[in-house]
Amino acid sequence: MGYRLGVDVGGTFTDVLLVDEETGVSHRAKTSSTPADQSQGVLNGIRKVCRDAGIDLTEVAHVLHGTTVATNAILQGKGARVGLVTTEGFRQVLQIARSYVPGGLAGWIIWPKPEPLARLEHTVEIPGRIAADGSVVTPLDEERARAELRRLAGAGIEALTIALINSYASDEHERRVAELAAEELPGVPVSLSSHVLPEMREYERTVTTVANSYVQPEVSRYVSNLDRSLSGSGITAPLSVLRSDGGLTKAAKAAEDPVALLLSGPAGGVTGAIWFAEQAGHHDFLTFDMGGTSTDVALVLGGRPRIGRETSVGDLTVRATSVDVRSVGAGGGSIAHVPELTKALRVGPQSAGADPGPAAYGAGGTDPTVTDANVVLGHLPQDLAGGEISLDAEAARKAVRGIADAMGLPGVEAAAAGIIDIVNENMLGALRLISVQQGFDPRDFALVSFGGAGPLHANALGRLTGSWPVIVPPSPGVLCAYGDATTCARDEAARTMVRRFSTLGDAELRTALLELADTAAARLEAEGVPRDGQTESYQIDLRYHGQGFEIPVELDRDVVDGDLLAELGAAFDAEHKRLFSFLLDNEREVINLRVTVSGPRPEVAWRTLPEGTGDPSAALVRETEVWMDGAPASARVFDRSKLLAGDVVPGPAVVVEMDSTTLVLPGHAATVHPSGSLLIRPLNEER
Repeated sequence: MGYRLGVDVGGTFTDVLLVDEETGVSHRAKTSSTPADQSQGVLNGIRKVCRDAGIDLTEVAHVLHGTTVATNAILQGKGARVGLVTTEGFRQVLQIARSYVPGGLAGWIIWPKPEPLARLEHTVEIPGRIAADGSVVTPLDEERARAELRRLAGAGIEALTIALINSYASDEHERRVAELAAEELPGVPVSLSSHVLPEMREYERTVTTVANSYVQPEVSRYVSNLDRSLSGSGITAPLSVLRSDGGLTKAAKAAEDPVALLLSGPAGGVTGAIWFAEQAGHHDFLTFDMGGTSTDVALVLGGRPRIGRETSVGDLTVRATSVDVRSVGAGGGSIAHVPELTKALRVGPQSAGADPGPAAYGAGGTDPTVTDANVVLGHLPQDLAGGEISLDAEAARKAVRGIADAMGLPGVEAAAAGIIDIVNENMLGALRLISVQQGFDPRDFALVSFGGAGPLHANALGRLTGSWPVIVPPSPGVLCAYGDATTCARDEAARTMVRRFSTLGDAELRTALLELADTAAARLEAEGVPRDGQTESYQIDLRYHGQGFEIPVELDRDVVDGDLLAELGAAFDAEHKRLFSFLLDNEREVINLRVTVSGPRPEVAWRTLPEGTGDPSAALVRETEVWMDGAPASARVFDRSKLLAGDVVPGPAVVVEMDSTTLVLPGHAATVHPSGSLLIRPLNEER
């Protein structure tokens, strides 16, 4: 046993969490991120948390890291210059895309179409064609391939994508072009679509592989720098990186397939929420992660997050497995404004960011933000982050007063309350997207809230959704780092298999699934995870014959070993009915097979708080005045670090800690669970 180190890098802060595997005791640190080289901020945080814990760097046994390097490269347009090799006749595959224009009927008039990550002048086509069954229709023209690769070399490309028609059925031509590229473009990283996404649909496979190439050099440099810095500091522990699906992969694999890291950051929060919700006895819940700029929400069913097959970052959507996270532009820094035309109060999506930040930060910001509204209402104490940040209440009132004047409201508190109500409604909309729109009733779920700003709004969101209890884990501001430290290694294998049920038997489908499982298991074993500690989960994309979309269906091993097609068909019908409320008589059809293999959960002890008496008086800091339900009220402020298991904090109350603040509304109470989580419920709750 040793120490597990979880690291989550954000745009403003780098969160580091050190967990003793034997006792579960944790230490946390926040340091400024270093955008020019994120590895420096990571190393600063690691040194700080180890120093605070009184341990040597050599005692760290595992370094687990959630990173936004790939995400930022796409959002900031700072990826590699990508060359794209396509089959003759498919040069404009990225330009044609899916002919989808976001917005209303006239959206195409004002929509600036984003430039593809591989420019048309850096896209070449070569003769040679594979059929959908994997047979060779036209032999590969190697002489032409060499000539086109030389042209790309002359254009100074920094990464190469090879995406040929039907390569999911046979990678023969792609592998040969890669061999030629190694000769003509030495040192240039190459991504094969048959490796990155061996599934049908040329555009999705191509754009996903191009995205992989686009971020690969940047991610590779970052991982190498961090690995080198860790080794130079005396840390011999292996470095693992969090994937978008919430699993871990070794650093070298992360550098090879960085498109799987695009939602690495949000996935860490969801896995951390699972860790603490499980200790509190809840397996079905919604997650609510509110930061400074945006809020990320997800749904967890049976202790497993809902997994999506598409990952969206900015204007880019790729086909990569990820936790199904939805985002909305609502955070602590979201700016409130009143348009002159409508005179209706709006909040976000514009954000004050970290510089200058909310007016209350005293760093030059003047726009009214959600944070300023919370300060005006007394929900945020004037000292944050353990006294490291002091808030300017008068500057916050001055900023929010502009909203009150614009709307003709009688007082600044009424304007602040309106800001909070609207941002809460915005976040409610996101929660409904992942619950009601997916056929789930949020009243059947708990709500896990985290992020620097989440616990301030959690009680109100619980009231709006009917999701009880509201669970606020320990250290909610660094929960993403907790998720990094407590999740497991994972790998995935997939293939396309377009077959109607009438042409497919249980044995053939079972064999295909087990072959994929063996492929993923072998890769995980190569990373040091023994086979006897691995578990598999199976997913098949199905549709009714004639449909143009698929629905993923999850299977357990006992279903794979049993009456496979019958149980698969029944599960598909049930999911189709839940999503669309009807079934079709058309024959069912298998499209894609996918197997995920996971290693064992880390053996980290659950920390248990000492038992209290139920009376939180020992943790009382002071009394303060807050504005709630349209009137001033007296609230008690508690120090969370002094609360004991079983203590009950009745609202109105404010619970403070180093990285976040929790608000308990009147008519509600927060009970301290032995694991350290706060469980907020209405006092008259019936269920």
